[in-house]
Amino acid sequence: MLFERGEHVSFANCGLPYYVGGVITERDALLLHTPSSLKKRFDITVLTQHEVTEIDRERKLVHVVNRTNGVHFEESYDKLVLAVGARPLVPNLPGINLPGIFELRTVPDADAMKAWIDSQNVRRAVVVGAGFIGMEVVENLTHLGIDVTLIEKADQVLPPFDREMTASLREELKERGVETILGDGIVSFQGQERATDVLLESGRVIQGDLFLLGIGVRPDFTLAKNAGLELGVAGAVHVNQELQTSDPNIYAAGDVAEMTHLVDKQLRFTPLAGLANKQARVIGQNVCGSHVTFDGALGTAIVKFGKATLALTGLTEKMATAQNLAYRVSYSTSGHHAGYYPGAKMMTIKLLVDPASHHVLGAQIAGEEGVDKRIDVIATGISAKLTIEEMAMLDLAYAPPFSSAKDPVVMAAMAAEHVIDGDVRIVHSLQEVNDLGAILVDVRDDAEVADGMLPGAIHIPLDELRARIGEIDQGRPVVVYCRSGQRSYFAYQILRRRLTSEVFNLTGGWIVQEMRKKTA
Repeated sequence: MLFERGEHVSFANCGLPYYVGGVITERDALLLHTPSSLKKRFDITVLTQHEVTEIDRERKLVHVVNRTNGVHFEESYDKLVLAVGARPLVPNLPGINLPGIFELRTVPDADAMKAWIDSQNVRRAVVVGAGFIGMEVVENLTHLGIDVTLIEKADQVLPPFDREMTASLREELKERGVETILGDGIVSFQGQERATDVLLESGRVIQGDLFLLGIGVRPDFTLAKNAGLELGVAGAVHVNQELQTSDPNIYAAGDVAEMTHLVDKQLRFTPLAGLANKQARVIGQNVCGSHVTFDGALGTAIVKFGKATLALTGLTEKMATAQNLAYRVSYSTSGHHAGYYPGAKMMTIKLLVDPASHHVLGAQIAGEEGVDKRIDVIATGISAKLTIEEMAMLDLAYAPPFSSAKDPVVMAAMAAEHVIDGDVRIVHSLQEVNDLGAILVDVRDDAEVADGMLPGAIHIPLDELRARIGEIDQGRPVVVYCRSGQRSYFAYQILRRRLTSEVFNLTGGWIVQEMRKKTA
């Protein structure tokens, strides 16, 4: 027996922003199963608009209320599964209940937004929160021709990512005319019959015809807490590897349950749909007598906005730094397929590697095409505990329309391998260059430097480097850079054999420095 407090069961909430934006045109496409289909195929009794209000663990009963007629009743259980998900974070601010302010978690939420857009002739929208849902809603509102202002309390869009990796997304927001306000929170909403303005901490007032709260979610722990079940990170329900709660007859899965991160073994709240599906399968087997385990997750995620696609898996640099973990960083930029085949799009891969074990701790990718394939390959490599050397030797499919003879994942792994094995010494920033008192040498071609050079750099193209080594002061350290870091690696190998001074490579080259400048 399945109780659902809402109107629908088994709906595609990840598709809701695209339904609001008209990309998904058929509402029924969001409804994956109905009570009748689940009854017919699996003999499951589904009662929608029925809310479980209390768990009586001693008597193994749940108290239920029928939300359509107010009737209360009890239902017994042998095994109970909590799959109540998460609730949107809605701050208790003045004006928060005014019409025109929306959340987007359910099909009725999407219906209400679409109806409001049509009936109120919405021309201006304000989205609060630049996380995954917020960005998807912004994209779909701009698809409808609505002017959007995006507000984020943090100092960057997509806070789960390291800041520089969001540069392409910032560019896409500008191209679509989205005003992005960072480092500023909301104080109150204003209006009479509906919300018309939002007041920010900075004192700015932003007008809108529609307001969307995408601040985030928290586990819906009320039932579990009231039943005396053990709670963990962020209020999520604590579970063991078989997904049993502190009561062995009660299981929990999805956004309501905490889970172990596979890299650092820390317990985290990780609300992702793919993980919920896998956990549900484990519980389904275990309530029938099996002892299957769910060991954890990497938090692999991907988001698209316009031409920009960003993906991550494992630990970010922010996460590793917060835990004082030892790591090395490497960047690599290459085309998603062979450069000589028309339409190649560049992607930048950032890898974090454990200098002791040589295992990959995490990865982030920013690009346009082929990002999903590469993040999945890296996630698989992390799960399999491949070393960076083993990842560099992966046998991946190649044909010009799909990849290069050395796939971007292989190229990224090779670049990281050089760093880990000490084959190249790197610096990450211009501040490090200044701290070293180093000479900065740009080895790009003449045409490339026409668009600009890093401050203080001298220009010696790679193909002229051997003949012009005498122009470099050997009394100071030397840092070389190119567009992406590959040609400057060659320059590094030339110079470290010819110079008496220390030589370094600026990891990621011009591209990563530009990414940092755009997101500063």
